[in-house]
Amino acid sequence: MPKKLPHIGDSTKRYETWLAAHVSLIPRDLQLKHAQMKANLFPFFRATYYRWAEVWPLVCFDATSAPEALSVGDLHVENFGTWRDSDGRLIWGINDFDEASWLPYTNDLVRLLASANVAIDANHIALDRKTASSAILEGYQKCLVGGGRPFVLAEDHPALGAMARHRLKEPEKFWAKLNSLAPIKTKIPNSAKKAIARMLPQPDMPHMLVHRIAGLGSLGRERYVGIAEWHGGKIAREAKALCPSACVFAKSGKVSNKILYQEILDKSVRCPDPWVRLRGRWIVRRLAPDCSRIELSALPAERDEIRLLEAMGYETANIHLGTAKARDLFKDLKKRPAGWLYSAARQMVDAVTADWERWRRL
Repeated sequence: MPKKLPHIGDSTKRYETWLAAHVSLIPRDLQLKHAQMKANLFPFFRATYYRWAEVWPLVCFDATSAPEALSVGDLHVENFGTWRDSDGRLIWGINDFDEASWLPYTNDLVRLLASANVAIDANHIALDRKTASSAILEGYQKCLVGGGRPFVLAEDHPALGAMARHRLKEPEKFWAKLNSLAPIKTKIPNSAKKAIARMLPQPDMPHMLVHRIAGLGSLGRERYVGIAEWHGGKIAREAKALCPSACVFAKSGKVSNKILYQEILDKSVRCPDPWVRLRGRWIVRRLAPDCSRIELSALPAERDEIRLLEAMGYETANIHLGTAKARDLFKDLKKRPAGWLYSAARQMVDAVTADWERWRRL
């Protein structure tokens, strides 16, 4: 770890002070986030993109010279999920763009593989690190060569579709968890209420507002859900507070603080979710069993993990192709030394692990 970086505890305090200047924070949720960060390396990895944004340019200096693209930033193996497009088809892809920023395209690849390596070390993925690296790069390059294509699960991706649909077998568990949340009795921002109402089938339809605790990177921010009865069943819409990417924090405000969530959605090679929209400072989405993030624990025990990581690499390129030329990315990839991604991800896992050990001692 570079000596000039502050302690992870100091970095976290500075980040949360910066964050509080942009959004309202919920102290109880922040305390939960801090506790989960101590419990295990993977939650710590997911919860500390602000630290990654500080560390990776120093640890992986060679990778920062790569061409830039509008990137996910906080990419990891559990930032993928499904949604329904405007024709009702089940689509798979990257699920969250809270930290979208202009970055060297290598950032997303290194972070994706680093997260896979953490999952491998925790026995959540049964591959070795070199195989994981090869699979991600293979998928990424296939997408660059082919020009990109969204993942429509009803057609060309039976193995991926089977993995994605596995968690849809018991939708009642999803609704039981959502329905267990108590109605909000305190005042919530009118902008959040309006954002949720506008995404319902009828803006004036009765609905209950609840506070939802979810995610790790965004845990501590306001997150509200409107639940309504509609044509014999439940529907839900969530509004989550957004702020500029942690990359702005890491670069001490030397880059634009514009929120890029909607832009990256609109420009990527993507089959869009018609129920995800940026409304002011809120990102609003439909919540349903078939429209959510997929955790590794929700996948079937028997699964083709090489195919899964290839698809993740391919989808990463789908995002980058929205703002970068395939030939520029491919040319840069070809000039990189063999093993560059494996080496960079290993270095970042070592850096994240060192920070986690320090955090656990606080």
